[in-house]
Amino acid sequence: MITLYDCATAPSPRRARILLAEKGVSHETVQVDLRNGEQMSEAYRSMNPQCTVPMLHTEEGLKLADNAAIAAYLEARYPEPDLLGSSPKEKAEIASWNWRIEFEGLMAIAEALRNSAPAMANRALPGPVDYAQIPELAQRGLVRVQHFFDALNERLEAHAFVAADRFSIADITAVVAVDFARVVKVKPGDRHPHLQRWRLAMGERASMAL
Repeated sequence: MITLYDCATAPSPRRARILLAEKGVSHETVQVDLRNGEQMSEAYRSMNPQCTVPMLHTEEGLKLADNAAIAAYLEARYPEPDLLGSSPKEKAEIASWNWRIEFEGLMAIAEALRNSAPAMANRALPGPVDYAQIPELAQRGLVRVQHFFDALNERLEAHAFVAADRFSIADITAVVAVDFARVVKVKPGDRHPHLQRWRLAMGERASMAL
């Protein structure tokens, strides 16, 4: 049985949860208490030295500790429905948008949150090493998030989905990013009608409630 090491309140494992649901893959779930630092415990560190979630423990015994590896494994192991693209053009377009959303969206939100939240003092980056907060990066992160929303809205003006002409992993990553932005008090506004329309449409998928 596949086991997902998860945290219900964190954005990164939510990406894996949605992907598993869209693929229809049955699995067990183990919650990791990030608030109380369970990811840093010796027990968890022995399984995942990166001290992060999600982690997917596969039937073959693989321990996949990042969303890129999890997506690659699930797409290869459970090819239908394909969410990373089928043609070379689709694969390239989906990969490009997924990377942009990670870099321009998720990383910007994390930059704003981790460099400002008192609870994350000395935890400005995830993983086993402590890093001090840099307040200026928090301000830059907020600016980047606004630019990300503007870019996504512009893209969705003429597209029903973020990448290609159908639902893909880029839409999963984008939903998680848009929802995660609420933690830094940023959400789509009046100047983002296309982004809002797309998010409402995504909400009709059962997986998005996870």
